[in-house]
Amino acid sequence: MHISSSIREKTARAEEILAPIFSDIDRIARENTEHVLDCFREAQVSEALFAPSTGYGYGDVGRDRIDALAAAVFRAPAGFMRPSLLSGTHTLTVALFGILRPGDVMLSISGVPYDTILPVIGIDADGSPAPDGEGSLADWGVAFRSVPLTPDPADPFDFPSIREAMRTAGERLKMVYVQRSKGYADRPTLTARQIRHAAYCVKQFAAELGIRPPVFMVDNCYGEFTETAEPTFADPNRPDECAADLIAGSLIKNPGGGMADVGGYIVGHADCVRLCGSRLTSPGVGLDVGASLGQNRNLIKGLFYAPHTVAQAMKTAHLAAYLFADLGCRVTPAWDERRSDIVQCVECGSPAGLAAFCRGIQSASPIDAHVTPEAWDMPGYADPVIMAAGAFTGGASIELSADGPMRAPYTAFMQGGLTYESARLAVMSAAEQFTKK
Repeated sequence: MHISSSIREKTARAEEILAPIFSDIDRIARENTEHVLDCFREAQVSEALFAPSTGYGYGDVGRDRIDALAAAVFRAPAGFMRPSLLSGTHTLTVALFGILRPGDVMLSISGVPYDTILPVIGIDADGSPAPDGEGSLADWGVAFRSVPLTPDPADPFDFPSIREAMRTAGERLKMVYVQRSKGYADRPTLTARQIRHAAYCVKQFAAELGIRPPVFMVDNCYGEFTETAEPTFADPNRPDECAADLIAGSLIKNPGGGMADVGGYIVGHADCVRLCGSRLTSPGVGLDVGASLGQNRNLIKGLFYAPHTVAQAMKTAHLAAYLFADLGCRVTPAWDERRSDIVQCVECGSPAGLAAFCRGIQSASPIDAHVTPEAWDMPGYADPVIMAAGAFTGGASIELSADGPMRAPYTAFMQGGLTYESARLAVMSAAEQFTKK
């Protein structure tokens, strides 16, 4: 692989400076691995659980044990983790339609959500109603409101505005929604502690206003295992925290550990999980059906690998932040910032710069390294998107991918890295291509 001595030297210097941060990432991985192993031991995971089922999937012990394992790993009362959840967007859709009913109000307190969720809600990118729905929440009479985050990364939630929005919605308010990761927005990722504090405040506001407490739901994509606790676990030593009622995410991101071929998870309060299970299949059937189709082994193995794999991705993100800041790019988070997801943003400044970044990542990928990424009208996105994704599993963000919409400031959103050793080569390749653009 042709990488200049200059880029290699910059990388070596970066790794020396990043050594203390890498050491802390390893600590988090060790703690999370111990927790996952404790959950495996308690669940009595055995090879017998790998047996596939077909058809209705009645009596699939492995499938049911994976559901319980998902709840235990995320420290939640209940949950399910299924290959029939086709993507992060599909998983979130199941959760939203599982909870919300005609006449309800959904309030997002982290601004307008990620691009692919907008058609599900039935809104445009600016938050206005979409002209034509295809069975969206808006089509079913669910209203959407949003409160933007503040510019302060240390205190990101606008609590006075949240309380006022809750007062205005009144008894119609059914769900308060938080997107943990930044998506394609220029804002910090929310920490688990910040989210749990927001959940506490929302419950307090509901009590003060005399309305029913809304379901507090979190889009947890890209954030799993980046910290030693999740939004579903409130620290008993923190009286200003409250566990989220529901979190959801994709298995071809963090919790699949690079092993899951497909799937998603939804965990939280038992009543919420039950409603989501009925939406996934049908009322009266719920989570008692669903053939595993031979996926149990990969889901279980992926959950085991996940803390380590996420650590590899986090190291990769820190390295990219350091190198591209050194090359003069604006990067978020900064190389020395504590992060709560695996996404690294690099402002490339031009269409050519963004294309060069993605070319560099693709050319150092294990799959389709010979392919040149081109921008295209990707379904669910408002702008043409360019994507580098040389992955063993199609669309698996945890395997190292880079993508971005073709709009100013032409930001590359990089995430993943199955192994740091291979991902560092891809980051160096991206730096090499970028300097030649």
